[in-house]
Amino acid sequence: MHWPKLSSDQIKKRVFEALNKNINYGKSPILGIPATYLDEEVFYDDAPFLENAPFLSTLIANPNHIGCHTLNNTEKLFQGTQELENEVIRICAEEIFGGEENAQDGYVSSGGTEANIEALWIYRNYFMTEYQCAAKEIGLIYSEDSHYSLSKGANLLNIHPLVIAVDKESREIDLSQLNERIDEAQKNGIRYFIVNMNMSTTMFGSVDDINRVTELLNKKKLIYKLHVDAAFGGFIYPFSNPGNPYTFRNPNISSFTIDGHKLLQTPYGTGIFLIRKDLIKYVRTKEAQYVPGTDHTLCGSRSGANAVSIWMILHTYGAEGWNTKIKKLLGSTSDMCSRLDDAGVRYFRNPFINIIAIHSGYISQALAGKYFLVADSYEEQPKWWKIVMMPHITKETNNAFMNDLERELRLKKQMI
Repeated sequence: MHWPKLSSDQIKKRVFEALNKNINYGKSPILGIPATYLDEEVFYDDAPFLENAPFLSTLIANPNHIGCHTLNNTEKLFQGTQELENEVIRICAEEIFGGEENAQDGYVSSGGTEANIEALWIYRNYFMTEYQCAAKEIGLIYSEDSHYSLSKGANLLNIHPLVIAVDKESREIDLSQLNERIDEAQKNGIRYFIVNMNMSTTMFGSVDDINRVTELLNKKKLIYKLHVDAAFGGFIYPFSNPGNPYTFRNPNISSFTIDGHKLLQTPYGTGIFLIRKDLIKYVRTKEAQYVPGTDHTLCGSRSGANAVSIWMILHTYGAEGWNTKIKKLLGSTSDMCSRLDDAGVRYFRNPFINIIAIHSGYISQALAGKYFLVADSYEEQPKWWKIVMMPHITKETNNAFMNDLERELRLKKQMI
């Protein structure tokens, strides 16, 4: 990974150059576009500070990035900021996930949920087109720790969900149950499979063992497409784990989801979808003929400013700076885990991820509420409480939490 760190002046120059390449609602004779810049009665486009605010300037200019711009025949009105989006896709696909040059498509989505459903939509249509099958013949394999967007996608697309249990200590997929569920599904007419693997689950930060799973799938000679939900882990795991098997160099993987609005600290609405070339065509919406190149995305119109925010942050750090930031986050996470070990607290943590899931038996509701910990369930009695070591968390906050936890544990021990 070697994308460059740029100075604030270089970043500002590139973004304003991109905006100047875009069509300007105020200067061009635009009659046919059902959009304009942000309302000038509320958002002032001549405020002096905007000269030094490239993101806010992009927000006010309001470029629409409808479509997928890694394809050649797309909307040209906003080509300047679209080029920055394509740079984001290239960095993520080629540098972070090891893809070959110009061998991937992708776009900045509304978030991980949309990106995950986009993948399922593509693969459902791929199987229905290439194998002339019905939706009821397609199964979706994912673990019980997976994000709820998988269940949502299966419901929307009318494909059969196959939810696989995980070991409650290691959080690894139960391969024997996976084998049994596949056999059962095949007996019930499921012939094609979409497989979701997690690069950091939402609650635990666990990472599915893709090699063990694909070894089983390939041994059974299944026809499948594999998607990786790296919504949380995409901007940390490839940097923290030198042996990361989740890359486009792995022939079993077809697509990735990443979220910018988690570790990258971009605004909400900045998910990223990446997929190998020649697959996104299966969701081309030919009815969108008034859009040059039609549309291949789930959301349609989307803010170009969101793509610019990702580009700006990536280049503010550069690859080297981002590695340094990740090391700092992991160091803070490891420090807290050391204190939890000393206190005899049971927890789960993947060593390459900044999530700690603490068993609920060690955490009172009051303590969880004071520090805004997240439960694995608000419908039932929580079994786990989650800490996510994000950049806003200070050493003082960590110490305060651990002091309160240790105090509670001492009181509990005295009462026994």
